Amino acid sequence: MGEPRRTRHGGAGSAVLQFAITGLVAVALVGLAAFLLQRRAAANQAIKEARGVTRVIASTAIMPNLSQSLVDGDPKAIRRIDRAVRTHVLTDQVRRVKIWTADGHIVYSDEPRLVGAQYPLAKDDLESLRENKVTADISDLSAPENRFERGQGKLLEVYLPVHTPSGQPLLFETYQRYGSIAHDAQEVWLAFAPALGGALLLLWILQIPLARSLAGRLREGQREREALLLRAMEASDAERRRIAADLHDGVVQDLAGISYGLEAGAEHAGTRGDPTGAGDMRRGASATRQSMRQLRSLLVELHPPNLHASGLEPALSDLCAPLRAHGVDCELDIETVPRLSPPGEELVFRAAQEALRNVLAHANATRTVVRLAQEQGRVVLTVEDDGSGFTPDDVEQSRSDGHLGLSLLADRAMDLGGALDVDAEPGRGTRLRLEVATP
Repeated sequence: MGEPRRTRHGGAGSAVLQFAITGLVAVALVGLAAFLLQRRAAANQAIKEARGVTRVIASTAIMPNLSQSLVDGDPKAIRRIDRAVRTHVLTDQVRRVKIWTADGHIVYSDEPRLVGAQYPLAKDDLESLRENKVTADISDLSAPENRFERGQGKLLEVYLPVHTPSGQPLLFETYQRYGSIAHDAQEVWLAFAPALGGALLLLWILQIPLARSLAGRLREGQREREALLLRAMEASDAERRRIAADLHDGVVQDLAGISYGLEAGAEHAGTRGDPTGAGDMRRGASATRQSMRQLRSLLVELHPPNLHASGLEPALSDLCAPLRAHGVDCELDIETVPRLSPPGEELVFRAAQEALRNVLAHANATRTVVRLAQEQGRVVLTVEDDGSGFTPDDVEQSRSDGHLGLSLLADRAMDLGGALDVDAEPGRGTRLRLEVATP
């Protein structure tokens, strides 16, 4: 059994180009992933720095000006911390300041309308106050306590616990422009981007010569394989010719002599009045001639003597004889086609021979059709049968058993600028198609 063959070898240049494009896409994806990860890392680092800024503000400008009277709403205490905030805290980056009690009262804000208001603290804010840690989050500008920050763009809220001299915990909150933080993150990314991009680009460039080298080695290996295959087929053809010549000049001639001798002996026995002996010798002569016919059929399979002298039609007709002898209808549909080169004619004959051999051995077919025609400047051989077909598993089993006939012929077809395809489905027969370029 043969195997379906559809693969055609592309050039090494196209393989390298495909590798280069694939590598470039991979580099771009890695670069994009690195960009996203680095941007996230830079944003986290910028937020960390925003927390540090809030700690510095709290320790240098807020803590020294806190008093219990601020919590009690003393105007003098409020003015004192307001001067510190406006002098040392509010900048283009820090847009708002609030100081909260644990129950949600705002005891100070640079927005006077918020002083004295009460809003429930969020869970994260209370956790920050209880655990004495700094938290940061994007500001929810839809919340009522943030109504005066609307219109200032995206803001980052940073919460830090502070204490009055008497030890009462308060929550110090700054609103910082997120755009400034994002800008800091972008600056960090831009600092690393050239080195990262250059390294990825260099890696991609270095892969191109490696790909070319590997493609060259594969191409050289393919050439060596094809050369070995060609030499094997040529050696096989030479051996076939030698065996066919030996059989024709030796065994076949000997059998012919034996047949003639038996016929002469039968005639002589008849004249002596020995009908039994004459009948035995005639049966022996008939059996000898049958053996000669079988040997001649074998000689046709080994090496068709009329292939190059008479053309493909007589040779293909000879190939159909064994199928007809086994009750398989073998129809020939042969058009006038241009004369092929000797290797091309040999390929067409071998492909038809392999296909018909598979029909006889595996297909359980009742009918097969062999067509030879010309299509778009090529000679096309088609062999179709109505047999059992086969599955991919059958192909693998056949290959493991060493049956590589059609595979080798497909490689030979590509060497000659043609192609060999085999289509099969279980229960729907098999179709072989061989295309051979004309000289």
